Amino acid sequence: MSVSHIKKQATKKRLKGFTITELLIGIAIVGILTAVAAPSLSQLMVQSRVDNEISEIHRLILLARNSAINSGRSVTICPLSGTSCGTNWQNELSVFINNDNTLVNNKVYDSANEELIKIKSKITAGDTLQFNQTVIIFAPTGRVSAGGNSKFSYCPKSDADLSRGIEISLSGRIYASSDTNNDNKDENRDGTAVSCINESS
Repeated sequence: MSVSHIKKQATKKRLKGFTITELLIGIAIVGILTAVAAPSLSQLMVQSRVDNEISEIHRLILLARNSAINSGRSVTICPLSGTSCGTNWQNELSVFINNDNTLVNNKVYDSANEELIKIKSKITAGDTLQFNQTVIIFAPTGRVSAGGNSKFSYCPKSDADLSRGIEISLSGRIYASSDTNNDNKDENRDGTAVSCINESS
């Protein structure tokens, strides 16, 4: 094989690659696209997290109500602290069927005699979940005997505008918040914006 033929082959191979200028331009374009898309992607991830939490709480409440109707016993939702209902709704939430239909005993879980139906894991660290009552108890009729006319507010740490909520009526109906005035923020049924500030009953 001649030397000139080898040089031609080497030149052809070099022509197939990128020049340093082309590479730098490509990197610059990728950097610009990332800078433009990153905030939207971050917001989308937060919104997805909030929506998932609200959906899970909604399903948990429906499960408790249906269990009360089907079992003919009161069913409690609360954050258990040991065997008693606590007040930190950001922790795990437990749903259990009560053997005793008195309101006092419905706030205590007796593992020997009562059925624990479901446990919802605690929320993402830094986010806030508030509930303006101490407990939710569904009667066998499906109505709320404790915790009715109440609301959950879920507020992500990074974007308060993406906060969402759930309201529970005395009849046991459940309402998720929605953007009723098209301002890109969810409102409660009374038209107030969902917020985790001053949510006490």
